[in-house]
Amino acid sequence: MTFSNTPDDLPTLSRDGDVYVLNLGSGENRFNPDWLDAVDAHLDTVEAAEGPRALVTTAAGKIWSNGLDLPWLMANADQIPAFGARVEVLFARVLALGLPTVAALQGHAFGAGAMLALAHDQRVMRADRGFFCFPEVDIQIPISVGMSDLIAAKLPVRTAHDAMTTGRRYGGAESIAEGIVDEAVDEQAVLPAAMDRARALAPKAGATLGTIKEHRFRAALAELRNPA
Repeated sequence: MTFSNTPDDLPTLSRDGDVYVLNLGSGENRFNPDWLDAVDAHLDTVEAAEGPRALVTTAAGKIWSNGLDLPWLMANADQIPAFGARVEVLFARVLALGLPTVAALQGHAFGAGAMLALAHDQRVMRADRGFFCFPEVDIQIPISVGMSDLIAAKLPVRTAHDAMTTGRRYGGAESIAEGIVDEAVDEQAVLPAAMDRARALAPKAGATLGTIKEHRFRAALAELRNPA
C-alpha cells in the first residue's frame, strides 16, 4: 500500500499537566488507515484518563492536515465506502468527546482536515499564513449529510453556505470575521494560545460535558455515526 504520510509522520501524543497534545505530524497529515489507527489509539488514551483534562490538536510545518490520502484512496477504491464511514465516525468521536478540545491551526486545514478542526470545541489559527477550506465543490466530491450537518452546527448560516458551495479559502483574519476560528495570532503564539484555552477549560471534563455535546450536536452525530 502507498501512503502519503511516512511512518515518522504518524500522529503522536504527549501530556503537559492537564492538557494532552495530539500532534498530527510534520507532513501533509493525510487520513489513511495507519494514520487513523494512530489517532484513534491516542484518543483512547485521552478518554481513559481521569480528572481534569483537555485536548489540543496541533501539527508541525506549513500544513495542519490536507485531508484524505487521495493516492491511497485511488489505489484502494474497493475500500472507499468503509474508509469514508470510518472518517465520519472519527469526526463524531472528536465532536462528542467528554473533555474540552482545541485545534491549534499552525498551517493549512483542507477538506477532511478542516472538518476535523471544526469538530473541536475551539480553534486557534495562525493570522498571517494558512488557509481553512472545504474544496469538495472544486474536486467534485459531494459533502456527506453528516459532514454538512457538522458544518451547519458549527458555523454561521451564511459562512457555512459559502464555505461549502464556493470552496473559498479563508485566511486567519477572514476566519475570525466569519466565525470559523476563535482566535488568530502570530505563528509562535498558536500553540501557547491553544494550550491556555485548554488549561482553563480542563476542569470541565467529564460525563456532563459529553452529554451536553451529545444533545447539542445530536443531528450531526446521528448522521456521522451511521453514514448512508
